[in-house]
Amino acid sequence: MSSFDITNKVDLQLMDNAINVARKEIVNRFDFRNSKTEIDFNKKDKIIHILTEDDMRLKSVIDVIRMRMVKQKLDPLILDEGKEHYASGNMVKKDLKLKEGIDADAARKIMKEIKDSKLKVSAQKMDDIIRVSAKKLDDLQRVIGLCERGDFGIPLQYVNMK
Repeated sequence: MSSFDITNKVDLQLMDNAINVARKEIVNRFDFRNSKTEIDFNKKDKIIHILTEDDMRLKSVIDVIRMRMVKQKLDPLILDEGKEHYASGNMVKKDLKLKEGIDADAARKIMKEIKDSKLKVSAQKMDDIIRVSAKKLDDLQRVIGLCERGDFGIPLQYVNMK
């Protein structure tokens, strides 16, 4: 019986590379000259801390980070911006969290989509992954195609194909 796992994981080294390149780009940009803009990436907590002078620069920093993520082949959907950012003195601070794993809502949508496809596969949620099993490898490939076409609000990776 063949199987594979559907998951949502972030390659922390690629993310670190994207943040470092974004930091270098911001230091060299004309509109950020003499500004006090800081970008820190906490790999352990998977949080990006941004500290800058105003909302316009904050939006620019987030755009640069997204561009660098795309160049590193990371999906910007993994960033959870939230709505909160706060000012301390004349500085604006924002924390971006990295979303990993498949939450219950997305898992429900994925499993419903697989079930509605009428393919001869079984899908079960295991912690933050979904394991899909089938007798035929072709059915598993069809499930991957089905998930690629679907919009579940998170980037998906397909691992452990056996």
